[in-house]
Amino acid sequence: MAGTDNDKPLTKISESFKELAATVNSQAADVELAAFSRACSYVSPLFGCLGIAFKFAEMDYVAKVDDLAEASKSILTLQSVIDRDIEGNCVRKAGSHTRNLLRVKRGLDMVRVLFEQILAAEGNSLKDPASKAYTQVFAPHHGWAIRKAVAAGMYALPTRAQLLRKLNEDGESYPMTYLFLLSNMILTFTFRFNFSFLLNNYILKKFHIFFRSENENR
Repeated sequence: MAGTDNDKPLTKISESFKELAATVNSQAADVELAAFSRACSYVSPLFGCLGIAFKFAEMDYVAKVDDLAEASKSILTLQSVIDRDIEGNCVRKAGSHTRNLLRVKRGLDMVRVLFEQILAAEGNSLKDPASKAYTQVFAPHHGWAIRKAVAAGMYALPTRAQLLRKLNEDGESYPMTYLFLLSNMILTFTFRFNFSFLLNNYILKKFHIFFRSENENR
């Protein structure tokens, strides 16, 4: 029996990131942290379906999304998260919400690049698409031991057909269309909501505070 839309992670991801992208594109409102963390939570099952090769990514991603979900109980928007950490001088501190936000963004980038590589690849194997996505997104941030462990785990990846079955997607062209739409929606959201710009803004603010302090002490 085919699953309902509520049982299909790709459907949930598609709908939630479409809403986030629409909010960013409208420029009429800030992105709510609760909506963002909820959308990101729908991506978590995908990491789980990839098996042991991405177990480390699943654990890290889930922990960071949970932190943002908890923070959303008292912080309304993504911009407010970063502003608070700037004021508290803890943007780059391990465990800060902003640092966790960047780690979640890296997980979204991994999913986006994986989808793009799956669409570009021929055949049923996920080894080459997953390896390319890992090399591009995660590998630059990992040490030798983790990279070797991930490389070994690539041989235990499901096939493309097995992955789609795990995600309760039946058929072939329909899920592939979803992958294309999802990769574009995630790309649109992460590009329009520019995390790098926000961190650069943080650095500029730090310099402003420093020079203001220097002038006051003269």
